[in-house]
Amino acid sequence: MLTGNVGEWSEIYTLLKLLSDGQLTPGDENIEKIKGVFFPIVKILRTESNGTFEYSIDQDIVISSGGNELLRIPMAIFKEKATFLLEKIKANTDRTFPVPEIEAFMLDIKCISLKAGSGVKSDINIVIHDLRTNQMPLLGFSIKSQIGNPSTLLNAGKTTNFVYKIEGVNLTDEEINSINSIDSKNKIRDRIVAVLNKGGQFSFAGTEQKIFSNNLTLIDSLLPKIVSDITFAFYTEKDSTVKSLVDNIQAKNPLGFDTSNDHKFYSYKIKRFLTDIALGMMPSKVWTGEYDATGGYLIVKEDGEVLCYHIYNKNEFENYLLNNTKLDTASSTRHEFGTVYKINNELFFKLNLQIRFIK
Repeated sequence: MLTGNVGEWSEIYTLLKLLSDGQLTPGDENIEKIKGVFFPIVKILRTESNGTFEYSIDQDIVISSGGNELLRIPMAIFKEKATFLLEKIKANTDRTFPVPEIEAFMLDIKCISLKAGSGVKSDINIVIHDLRTNQMPLLGFSIKSQIGNPSTLLNAGKTTNFVYKIEGVNLTDEEINSINSIDSKNKIRDRIVAVLNKGGQFSFAGTEQKIFSNNLTLIDSLLPKIVSDITFAFYTEKDSTVKSLVDNIQAKNPLGFDTSNDHKFYSYKIKRFLTDIALGMMPSKVWTGEYDATGGYLIVKEDGEVLCYHIYNKNEFENYLLNNTKLDTASSTRHEFGTVYKINNELFFKLNLQIRFIK
């Protein structure tokens, strides 16, 4: 019996919902429909262990493989199944769970897995009819569900650790142990404050793993420093949303950009960063700039509505990412950050970057 969490079942819900709707509806930066704009769906493709299947819309849903029609099912049945699955997802937001009724229907329509492989960003591949260009491109979308706990944009790992050198102070082993033993509610911030109170200063030294730093540099040569400043500000100040952190760093302008004409250097670069993460960049893999999720994002709202953020609507997509994400604190033990350590009599401190969607 298949079991899955909210995110995994949301991928199946999205398949059923889109086939019952027959179109993609774009959203704005506030996660609301853009009125009067839609993309008709020609077909949806899924690759399973037993082959690749196409779900075409021709009054009914036509399921085929290798050019051979396998069966037709009325769109109304997909709507019925989508509604049923949505209620099950809402009732099980904090655990993995089976939905045997939907699993049986999945088998009928040749859908045997819950989610796409973890190696790519695209969760679903859709051929749309672009009414503006009269073209029918195949687009890959990443699916994010707002039902239950907020999903992550950038997952935490040792790969997302930033390393800071502590200068201006010599700490004894006893002092280091005392700082590292701070176990308050905001222990990372309080340890940083303890170092600052002893006269220490933090300067960005690099990322723990070089691939991530090079990926950032590929996007923008100044991005490693900018993201490190934003990460440090998150742990030392009260801001957590990406928008407020970017506004904060833009006001301080630590890189000394010429802002006399109100150029938005920091927000522009961070939008590029967020977009590349959303559409394919992973910290542990060499980033070439080629997008996996070539269409954008599909957002499953709490009411079951599915909105699309398409790269054709670049401004809406970038503003959605900037306005609807925040930094979050991962496990410092698991990812090995948040303590003062010494290498060749020099002091260092690591902070971890994790980016999560706002509920």
